This record gives sequence, C-alpha cells and structure tokens, in this order.
Amino acid sequence: MVDSRSSIDALLTEHFRYTPLSLIDDIINTVNAIIYRAIQAIESGLLSTPPSTLGFGIDSSTSTFSIPDADGEGNIEYLEFRTEIENGVHQLETLLEATADRQFDKFEIYALRNILTVPDNLASWVRLAHYGDLTLPLPASAPTTESINTLRRKLQETQKLNLALEHEHSLNAALLSQLRSMLGQAGATAATKLEDDSQPVRTAATSPLAFLAPHMSNTTSQPLTTSAQFTTAQLPALRALVSGLQPKLATLPAAAAKVDWESRRQQRREYVDGVVRKVVRDRGVEEGDEERKLGRRIGDGEVKDLERVVGGMGTEEDRMEE
Repeated sequence: MVDSRSSIDALLTEHFRYTPLSLIDDIINTVNAIIYRAIQAIESGLLSTPPSTLGFGIDSSTSTFSIPDADGEGNIEYLEFRTEIENGVHQLETLLEATADRQFDKFEIYALRNILTVPDNLASWVRLAHYGDLTLPLPASAPTTESINTLRRKLQETQKLNLALEHEHSLNAALLSQLRSMLGQAGATAATKLEDDSQPVRTAATSPLAFLAPHMSNTTSQPLTTSAQFTTAQLPALRALVSGLQPKLATLPAAAAKVDWESRRQQRREYVDGVVRKVVRDRGVEEGDEERKLGRRIGDGEVKDLERVVGGMGTEEDRMEE
C-alpha cells in the first residue's frame, strides 16, 4: 500500500509540478490568513468603538466617589477596556484555529484518497504529455502476437479438456449410482431414488451382488477394497505357481499312460460296495452267509405282539369249526 501510494504521489507530482500535499497546505494557509485578517479587523473595530457603547462606565455601586482618569482631550480612560478586548479576541482566534485545523484534517484525508489520486490498476498505464513522443524498448519477456495466440489456443484446449472431464465425471457418477443400487446399499444417489415407483426397490438382501458389500455387523470382515488389495498382492505368487506348473503339464500324458486303471477301478468298486453295505445295514437290512433278508430289523416286543395276534386268530378259527 505504501509503495503504490508513493508511485501515485510521484506521478501526480510530475504532472502538477508540485506535490499534492503542497496544494492542500496552500489551501489551509490561505484560509488561515483570511482568519487572521478577520481577527485583526474585529480587534480594530472593537478598539475604535467608544467604551460606553460596549457597556463600560463608572461603577455607581460603590459608596466612595473618585474622579476617573482622562486623556489629554478629556476623554475618560477605562483601563480594563483594552485588556478585555485583547483577551476576547485571543480566545476567538484560538477557537477559529482549532475548528479550522479539525475540519481541514478531514479535508486533507478526503482529498488525498478521493481527489488527488489515481486508481492502482491505472497508474502503470498513465502516460503524461511530455512522454508522448518517447519510445521505450520492449523487454525480452514482453508478450508478442504469436505468444498471445499460443496462450489463447492453450486456453481453448484446456476448456475442452475441462468439459470432457466434467462429462466423464457425470458418467462415472451415474455408474457408481448404478453399482450402489446393485449392491443394495442405503447410500445410493438421488438418481437411483428417482426411478419409477412401479419397480421394486433393491435392498441388501435382494441384491444379486450384495456379497460384494462389506457386512457392517461383522467386525472381522474386511471391505472390498482391502480384499482387492490382498488379491492383487497375491498375484505374483500365483503367477510363479502357474509358471512352475506349466512344465509339469507336458509330462501328464506320459504319466497317464503308465497308470494301472484296472486296479484303480477295482479299488473304487470295493470302496463303493463298502459304503453301500454300511448304508444298507444302517437301514435295517441283515446279511447272512447264504441268503439276505430284506426289511427293517424287528425288535423283541414287536415279535411278541405278532405271536399274540397269531394266537388270537387261531382261537377264533377253532370256535368257528366247532
């Protein structure tokens, strides 16, 4: 602020051929001179006025009588007359000077800020009259027509890129909104909420991709980002394993030709037969040396009940024959 004010003062001084503060001081000095002349005129007028006109006279309130002093012409002299006028004029002069100083301080501040000034953004562009025919050499860093055109083209390309990025940002936002709706997250964007009311709202339970979202209730589960980072970190190890298995794949046909498939089939048949027998035994089927009886295993109580029923049926047949 100080440097800009100094440059403005230098410009105005060069233009006016005197400083702006000198102009304000001349105005203040002129007004003060007028005040002094007015004070002198008031003092001369009061001194030339007869004292009796201004209220000076013999004090009749005292009981003693004295002869007042007089000049050579016989006029009565009042000693306090000149003293009171000088004191009053001095007080008037002091009051006027204080009032003028206070008001002219405001005038000085206003004039320097609003009248005798040049805007900061125009001070460097002002050319005085005596500089009209002066040609200054341009600096090496001065812009040329070609550099300005280049900057204009760069600005246009930057604006195009900005528009393309904004369009890409809107597409990514729409894609993220669709993915959130597929995940059934509650934080879907407003674009998903403005869908047709007739369409069912997807929740975390009905979403087909809900397994990708982190379970907030399970504190041990990791977010999808952490899982993806872990998977990416394991890719070099998986790549090394695959590269190690590739040579072994070439030897698989020769190794398969040497395998005794018949013994393998026999082992599998025996395994399957053993499993079937176990299942059959668990379901109540008994095996003998010569024959197999199908059916559920019958307990002792059920056998007694069957014998009692058969005995009852025999008794009824005997009675009918008799």
